Amino acid sequence: MHHCNSSDAVPLSPFSNDSQWEGQPTSPSLAESENVTSERAILSGPIAAMLSMTLGILSNIVALLILANAYAHLRRRSKAFLLFASSLVATDFVGHVIPGSIVMRLYLSGGVPSEEYNRADPLCQFLGGSMVFFGLCPLFLGCAMAAERCLGVTKPLLHASLVTTTRTKLSLSVIWLAALCVALLPCFQLGSYTYQYPGTWCFIKLLEDTEKADVAFVMLFSGLGLTSLAVALVCNTISGLTLVLARIRKKPCNRRSARSHDIEMVVQLVGIMVTSCICWSPLLIVGLITVKQSYEGSIGDDLATFKTLMIMGVRIASWNQILDPWVYILLRRSVLQKIYFITKRPTDFKESTFRCWEIHSFPSSEKNPVGRI
Repeated sequence: MHHCNSSDAVPLSPFSNDSQWEGQPTSPSLAESENVTSERAILSGPIAAMLSMTLGILSNIVALLILANAYAHLRRRSKAFLLFASSLVATDFVGHVIPGSIVMRLYLSGGVPSEEYNRADPLCQFLGGSMVFFGLCPLFLGCAMAAERCLGVTKPLLHASLVTTTRTKLSLSVIWLAALCVALLPCFQLGSYTYQYPGTWCFIKLLEDTEKADVAFVMLFSGLGLTSLAVALVCNTISGLTLVLARIRKKPCNRRSARSHDIEMVVQLVGIMVTSCICWSPLLIVGLITVKQSYEGSIGDDLATFKTLMIMGVRIASWNQILDPWVYILLRRSVLQKIYFITKRPTDFKESTFRCWEIHSFPSSEKNPVGRI
């Protein structure tokens, strides 16, 4: 994915005339430096990708262990949130391993030549479908989690009667099925998957020779993703404002225990939403702009720019699966308590709302059964 050209090896002035270099033989030192640069690029690419995959796998495993441990200790009203959260992390884990291993294989083999980008082989179809499926699932799950918490914060009685474990599992099945249906649309000739620059990954066809079906497919994918982010933003805003108003009313400490769980979960949801917006918005927006320009035939000389923007967008989006688990690892009450205790004086800490919080909903190794009693 790294490209070596003459501008990387020759320290030309930005105002110099390139024509002065035409016809001049390349010096041995210049050739050697180009070889060294290319070798470093070839070596650094797989190493960076392997480190990224390892970090993502370990992060998701740690987050799954934390959530699994928490599920057994939480009350019924919080288990729906944990089911959604565990499903999100598990989906991120699988979505990090499967497409990542295929991309790594293509990368190590040198990628697909540009003249073969439009070939529809099974590997490309599977990788493209995986990119769409594992791209939509986290966005759908984040939206569902935000809606569930918004109902729990604003209408706790209605939430208690409507949200059950069985209905939560049914909702998860519907979310995965909806994402799968979108990913399988090219099987019914509604859009297509092709290899993308630099020939090491596959996605919806949106750069060259795009048709109406491709435009509709990209609009559906980006529209669903952006809508999920917008709904999550609205729900989290409502939940946050409701909790702030409840805090302003200054209820007694022993009546705020339920609110403390809601605060922690809403903080985590905001972390997920911010991460998803930062990671996915560039790819979703650039995809819409690119397919529009390509279908209208106005992409012209900007083709190389859009190729670069797409590869940057998918690289940023891939970090969503690495960062999501850290929301649950870092934004836990025990971690926040320690940070607050470090930054505040002990007397301030004793009088703060952290003292009113119940035992952390994600129990740490420090809390034994005697301490909970």
